[in-house]
Amino acid sequence: MAMKRMVLEIGMGTDIRGLDSTKAAVRALRDALWHNSLTVTHALGVDVDSMKVMVTIGVPRPETVDKAEVLAVLPHGTGEVECVEGGLMIPNEAGDGGTLVAHAAAEVFLDLPEGGR
Repeated sequence: MAMKRMVLEIGMGTDIRGLDSTKAAVRALRDALWHNSLTVTHALGVDVDSMKVMVTIGVPRPETVDKAEVLAVLPHGTGEVECVEGGLMIPNEAGDGGTLVAHAAAEVFLDLPEGGR
């Protein structure tokens, strides 16, 4: 058996006024996941909760993301979250806040026999 990437989903999320990295990251992962209906597990005859999901979040200050809150978005399977420098921060005119943009990549892996099914 070998872990094989079956799906790559991409999303974007924002916190319009609060510069909250976690809020934007959660919205980015939801954006990636909620536009899809994964039927690959059914087609392969494997349990949907056997999925392993590797989530990468790009935000200007990766250390400010609550990874557990982001991981809680996953509807099935288990996962890990890695936060990297990326996204975008747009200061407001007053200089006391702004808009934060996060990007998310969700890679869905399944443990399949070598050579496919």
